[in-house]
Amino acid sequence: MATPPNEVLAFPNIRAIVRDNGTAEVIVAGNSRVVPAGDTVQELRTNALALIVGEAQTLQRPVRVRIEDPDGQGELIVHPDSRIESVSYDPHQSRRRAEAPATTPPTVAPAIIETVAAPTPSPVAAPVQSAPVDAQPWPPAPVAVAEPADTVPAPATPEPQTAVVAEEEVPTRRSLKETSFLVSVPVLEPATQGWRGTLTRLGLRMDPSEEELTEREDIRTVSQHWPGPRTIAVVNRKGGANKTPTVVMLSAILARYSGAATVAWDNNESQGTLGWRTEKGSHDRSVLDLIDSSTELLSPSTNAAEIAKFVHHQTADKFDVLRSDENEEGDHEVTAEEVDIAHQVLTRYYRLVVMDSGNTARAANWRRMIDHTNQLVVPVTAIEDRAEAARLTLQTLESRGGHDAELARNAVVIVSESTDAKRSVSGDALKRAKDEAQRIADGFEPFVRAVVRIPYDPALVNGPIRYEALQPATRRAWLAAAAAVAAGF
Repeated sequence: MATPPNEVLAFPNIRAIVRDNGTAEVIVAGNSRVVPAGDTVQELRTNALALIVGEAQTLQRPVRVRIEDPDGQGELIVHPDSRIESVSYDPHQSRRRAEAPATTPPTVAPAIIETVAAPTPSPVAAPVQSAPVDAQPWPPAPVAVAEPADTVPAPATPEPQTAVVAEEEVPTRRSLKETSFLVSVPVLEPATQGWRGTLTRLGLRMDPSEEELTEREDIRTVSQHWPGPRTIAVVNRKGGANKTPTVVMLSAILARYSGAATVAWDNNESQGTLGWRTEKGSHDRSVLDLIDSSTELLSPSTNAAEIAKFVHHQTADKFDVLRSDENEEGDHEVTAEEVDIAHQVLTRYYRLVVMDSGNTARAANWRRMIDHTNQLVVPVTAIEDRAEAARLTLQTLESRGGHDAELARNAVVIVSESTDAKRSVSGDALKRAKDEAQRIADGFEPFVRAVVRIPYDPALVNGPIRYEALQPATRRAWLAAAAAVAAGF
């Protein structure tokens, strides 16, 4: 049964372009991916669709694709199980073949004109059907069917003037719009890491390793720009699940690599700890002060730099922090309406909003945060009660249906190794910690879009969190986590 196109999200924008010069590319959200070469246009189509199937499998849902090739253009729906459905296909106009006029007698008898046979209708091509990638992955090239010539019975006595004229093809020229001298195959930069990088620096150019290529792809993913602001919510019902370190690390990496204006917002219903783990600016303002000044901040005449009065800039990691209320009474709980106001202000001044959260999924500010969320992140330490709280958080969202359920299915789970086991000098304890982290990661794998494991790092345990203070392996793991999050934009 065909899938209605309006039931398939048109995001991310995906285009597949196959050219008659032997090159092809798949463009996902404005980022070009090179298609492996093929000997024929059909092989290029198959290779392009293989990349798109991989994208559908990553998103765990069907995707819509605009296709262009030398024969035409149209739209497909590509499923994670490799099923391909054709929504539309418009072939380019076939090159016309003209016939030279035949030499005919000056006059033709009326009786002969009446006996001209009616033209036979051209056969209609069958509609394109869904097919697996290895069968017929692309709508077939339109087959030009020549119109049958009118049939005129020969006279009983051949006229001496009648002559047979051979069919000639009138030469045609292609439009300059149909060709290009540009080839979108990127130049592979030489290795910079490991022994391959060492040999490159010594003058022997080496290709990068698979690990370095993977890291480059993660950097490319987190460095992209996207249309409109994006909001990330970091949630887990249980305290001590690494929510605040996750907010800081995602904000730092995305701000550093993409250059997008980024703010980390502590949306705790009372008093959160994000302000304790980050740099403090020259003032004490919080989210309540920002809400009180929202009319001024949303005025068209207000300068963009005025937001600095309310946020605390992280000088090394290049993002800002909006702290939760820290009044001594601690008696104010942020309402849903106040979340709307603060979010409206922040999305005017920032392209990326990363929200820390409290532990109460029933709180008004928690639920309204979810309404504004584009990407859900669920951090969990490798301890069973934290993992169970993360599962219940996802279950709650999935049970609500609609936008909440879609967020849960598209969530990224970040599993950090237990800090308690790392304090032990026992090798068995360290191995058990890694095994437990893997068990929890494997448990979440079937239910969310991505799961990333983070090794233990003492720089994340206490005090202000700085990206440069992390060990190299930890930085690499957080880069992979940020890339998994950004892939959902």
